[in-house]
Amino acid sequence: MIATEAAHAVVFDLDGTLVDSEPNYYEAGRRVLAAHGVSGFSWEEHTRFIGIGTRETLEILRREHGLSTPVDELLAEKNRHYLELARAGTEVFPEMRKLVERLHAAGHPMAVASGSSRAAIDAVLGATSLDGLLPLRVSAEEVAHGKPEPDVFLEAARRLEVSPGDCVVLEDAPPGAEAARRAGMRCVAVPYVRGTETDPAFAVAGLLFAGGQREFDARRAYDWINGDPAPSGAVHCPAPSGH
Repeated sequence: MIATEAAHAVVFDLDGTLVDSEPNYYEAGRRVLAAHGVSGFSWEEHTRFIGIGTRETLEILRREHGLSTPVDELLAEKNRHYLELARAGTEVFPEMRKLVERLHAAGHPMAVASGSSRAAIDAVLGATSLDGLLPLRVSAEEVAHGKPEPDVFLEAARRLEVSPGDCVVLEDAPPGAEAARRAGMRCVAVPYVRGTETDPAFAVAGLLFAGGQREFDARRAYDWINGDPAPSGAVHCPAPSGH
């Protein structure tokens, strides 16, 4: 699909942005580490790797825990566990689904660009009925470098046949927001991990929902995507009353 001048292309991160898949990634990682003699892997430890590709995460964990198993084997194990968990249940954030549906109806070209494997991306989108709305996907497996490098976003723009400057990225993690900046793309930031909203990478996002998904509003995001970006810094969206 080729964008028209009136329709900005929109590139979605998947995990933590479109869907709440991090609990499944945590459990898959915990199972892999436990199988190799590493116990006590906590959710807090897992949050260090949110926004970083699966391979890069396993390379770090392998080094930190002194594992001898090749990273390719660890990756295959984690992907197997994750696919089992993802197919059993993955939650789409409701306001994100609304945004995808509205953008699709308006003819915006869209893509998913994720640090997950292609198999994991396809499984999640299929399980959540988003696959028909988001057929163009880029995995970090398909590019030279994962986030915070801009490779996945630049590849998404190439496949959408638009310039990076005509793209808006939706991201939940600082490495992804930094990757969007390096790609020369506008960014809507929806922090997944509480406390990361003050990260410098989010300070340069064009639109920041500092409270994460509990604040995210599809209408406000849609209007911003179709309007003029702020002249500098991030526009902070406070939580609406009653939340």
